[in-house]
Amino acid sequence: MHMADALLSPAVGATMWVAAGSVLALSARRLDRQSDDRMVPLMGVLGAFIFAAQMINFAIPATGSSGHLGGGLLLAILLGPPAAFIVIASVLTVQALFFADGGLLALGANIFNLGFFPCFLAYPLIYRPLAGDGTSRARVVAASLLAAIIALQLGALGVVLQTIASGISNLSFGTFAALMLPIHLAIGIVEGIVTAVVVLFVLRARPDLFAARTAPTAPLGRLLITFAAAAALIGGVLSWFASGHPDGLEWSLERATTGEAAEEQGVKAWLAQAQQRVAILPDYDFAAPAAAADSEPGTEAAASWPDVKLGTSASGIVGGVLTLVLVFVAGTLLRRTRRSASPPAG
Repeated sequence: MHMADALLSPAVGATMWVAAGSVLALSARRLDRQSDDRMVPLMGVLGAFIFAAQMINFAIPATGSSGHLGGGLLLAILLGPPAAFIVIASVLTVQALFFADGGLLALGANIFNLGFFPCFLAYPLIYRPLAGDGTSRARVVAASLLAAIIALQLGALGVVLQTIASGISNLSFGTFAALMLPIHLAIGIVEGIVTAVVVLFVLRARPDLFAARTAPTAPLGRLLITFAAAAALIGGVLSWFASGHPDGLEWSLERATTGEAAEEQGVKAWLAQAQQRVAILPDYDFAAPAAAADSEPGTEAAASWPDVKLGTSASGIVGGVLTLVLVFVAGTLLRRTRRSASPPAG
């Protein structure tokens, strides 16, 4: 559900940047007051895990479409909404800057759609009341499913409304919504199942994280190693098995639009050029040589499955490390701000 710049007008894109930036600032302020420094490593490792998990698109049967984990709800359950929003914003920023996944103009919209709805609506209003204290596995599974579905539905509706408000395509609200919402219902079910499995694992391994999220009662070494190893395995190897079908947004656009997209101009063209210069592994692969990029359409070899590529493995590892670093930097800045704002002892 990563939006491209082509879907948004500069005005709508800028508005969503302001909205996402405002939520990010409020999240940083709340995290600064509430968090314990020992949560920063967990935030970083979970960010790397979500980055890797988003590389695996799973096929939606009988549709020709695919979906991937959003991760916002899982992060909110394990870290709390403020920390989760900062982590998902870091993941999406790394994806846009270094892998050209999602547009730069659309980055604010992507952060809002994939971060705000699961972290600040689905988690506190749906998951927490239904899951209770987490002692009932059935309640955790039911809460994860319902919260994930509603979060994905709200995010998909956000994409539709932002695209229609931009007024730069021939999309109709009814047609676009009728395609986006059902396909993301299926994606939400899968996300809910994955979320429940991971949450139940952490509940069994470290129940203290839920009882006292901001102050772990014991070192997090084993949990950090587990998620770091999972991120490396998923990004480095399992990403080869991602579905080649278009994701839910691309699939919906293919069926809702007619004709070719307009050529990007003005600020969009400038942002696209900037993104091309910054992206080190565009589309999660090594950049194709100029000769290959300029070849005639239809001359490329048919993709095999699994699609074993060194570039994909490198993307999974590099992206995870970059996300880890970005979250650590954010956590370090918050820690320094907190210390400088604290009154001197004595």
